[in-house]
Amino acid sequence: KDKSLIDAFNNGEDIHSRTAADVYNVSIDDVEPHMRRTAKIVNFGLLYGAGPFRMSQELGIPQKEAKTLIEKYFATYSGIQKYVEDTMENAKKNRFVQTHLGRKRPVWDIDSSNHLHREAAKRMAINMPIQGTAAEIIKIAMINLGNEIRNNLMKSKMLIQVHDELIFEVGPGELMELSMMINEIMPNAIKLDVPVLVDIKTGDSWGKLE
Repeated sequence: KDKSLIDAFNNGEDIHSRTAADVYNVSIDDVEPHMRRTAKIVNFGLLYGAGPFRMSQELGIPQKEAKTLIEKYFATYSGIQKYVEDTMENAKKNRFVQTHLGRKRPVWDIDSSNHLHREAAKRMAINMPIQGTAAEIIKIAMINLGNEIRNNLMKSKMLIQVHDELIFEVGPGELMELSMMINEIMPNAIKLDVPVLVDIKTGDSWGKLE
């Protein structure tokens, strides 16, 4: 629910460039490639529960510098910090975390006396609602697409899921119809505060998609 990030997504901005611009206090047009790479690592790393030590390893910088970068990030995006804090508080209280649609995962070690177990549980608690919700989004899209393909008696087939991608074998003359169906169904699998965009590529084989 971070307003700055929601605005960036709704404005169609490159989210890693926007983060780099905010954290480095530059115009988005002045963001250099290395700044965007750093922002991307931080964006994903913090939401996957990485701390200063892991971040310093990922970025190849001193741990103190990584700690400062994380603090600046949280100061810039207070909504992310609130998410992390609220998630940790709820995990300690309930001993589980849950996805957008309510699937639960236990986190028994969230206050373990064993440091390694406790830190692993913290990372899991922060990460699971995000990764789990992402899985829910594409699984719902797959169910809805599969139903629509069958209802329309199409020859096209959904072959495989690869992370956030779906691979289809398109029946003769069905490319336009299937593309319109995908563009309608996938972005609306789950209602969020930001748009879920779909990028369609076609080719004679998976390796030749353009």
